[in-house]
Amino acid sequence: MRVRVATTALGIIAALLALPACSTDTTGAKHQTPSSAGTGKPADAVQKPATLESRLPDQSDLGSGYLPKPERPAQHDDVTVIGCPALSKLGGNAATGGTLAFPHTAKAAFTYGNSSSEISEELYSDSAKKLSNGVARIFDAMTGCPTYQVVAGGTPVGVASQKLPAPHNLGDEQWSQLLTFTAGGRSTVVKQTAIRDGSLLLIVSGSPALVDRHLDRALAKATATS
Repeated sequence: MRVRVATTALGIIAALLALPACSTDTTGAKHQTPSSAGTGKPADAVQKPATLESRLPDQSDLGSGYLPKPERPAQHDDVTVIGCPALSKLGGNAATGGTLAFPHTAKAAFTYGNSSSEISEELYSDSAKKLSNGVARIFDAMTGCPTYQVVAGGTPVGVASQKLPAPHNLGDEQWSQLLTFTAGGRSTVVKQTAIRDGSLLLIVSGSPALVDRHLDRALAKATATS
């Protein structure tokens, strides 16, 4: 059974991933408190979508073996979150797609190799305070329940979440988590790391190894000045 699951549980990741064979990368389950150290950058210099698009990766940035993943139409299935009241309060219908509620966004998604591995990158721009508060609320809700279930369009999906140590040497604030989605007897593991750098928020999601491989370069391009 092949089930497409919204790994954006409540609007964090825009890409929808097909469940491949089970992956078991569960390293680094300790909690990391986000850093809030300032860097002297203009925290409220909100960037427009055209600027954000130019800061996303392309195939030349990622290397050989990557192909752009076409954007899927927006999903509008009814969504019910079972077993996680904090997540339900954030709005279950966002769990099948959509984006964070920030005014400026840009996204890119790629498949790698035989297309069973995927990576997506999202950029958001808003005031530093709004970015920080919004992302913290969602990550806290998602990782506050170790296991829960999301029923989207009649399809039940089991979700297990755990906090990961965030890369504290990157940006001003950091969040990271590991999500395991199970449906139809098959599972996929998705790592998600968010970095706030001033008024810019970068979220890299997908296969754990690919997220680790590209995170530093993704942030460097997203925050580069020209």
